[in-house]
Amino acid sequence: MRFHNTAKQNIIDNNPDLNILFLIVYGMIDIWGGYDAVVMKKFKPFGSSLKFMLQYVFRPRTVGAFLPSSRYLARKMVEGIDFKTARCIVEYGAGTGVFTRQILENRTPGCVVIVFEMNEAFCRGLREMFTGEANLHIINGSAAGIGAELVSYGKADYVVSGLPFASLPEEVSRNILAETRKWLRDGGMFVTFQYTLFRKGFISQYFDEIEIARVVRNLPPAWVMRCR
Repeated sequence: MRFHNTAKQNIIDNNPDLNILFLIVYGMIDIWGGYDAVVMKKFKPFGSSLKFMLQYVFRPRTVGAFLPSSRYLARKMVEGIDFKTARCIVEYGAGTGVFTRQILENRTPGCVVIVFEMNEAFCRGLREMFTGEANLHIINGSAAGIGAELVSYGKADYVVSGLPFASLPEEVSRNILAETRKWLRDGGMFVTFQYTLFRKGFISQYFDEIEIARVVRNLPPAWVMRCR
């Protein structure tokens, strides 16, 4: 049964005890391909976190964390980027757009940003969130496809990754890292984060130098790796 938006808004406003129910229903609807603008607007402060939690429950191998990254982690992830000279920045696994926003807020107008996101629900949210952004391309597909997307732009200056290499199949991880190395310009940088240093040795097979920084203001705390 479908409710008129005004009636639905009245139900939400006049029944505060139902708020958590609407949050859960919104998240489930979104996972299964629907969209509810009224619920999204009402619970905008909580929407991205709830969506992330539910995606983690149903797709833990591709999401990799229970909560979206904090703004502190996002700032650390872009800290080493020279936005004044960057002409092409690629992002893997954008999720709810925490890193994407940092990149877009700091880039120059001419900088091309290419975002890869495998999760369809996250991809829909990103396209809605950043509607109207010039030189932004959001790809619902694997980061291993970086080469096909960069043919028109040349190599990337920076690749920022939110992918959970600790939980991805090894073959998938190897393919992504090999393609990243191939399509990163000389002097470019690959930035990723992990919750442990378990995969540092694995990543070092593709990059000669890895600089590590700890971010404790994130749940869970994370390790940022700047790879060259």
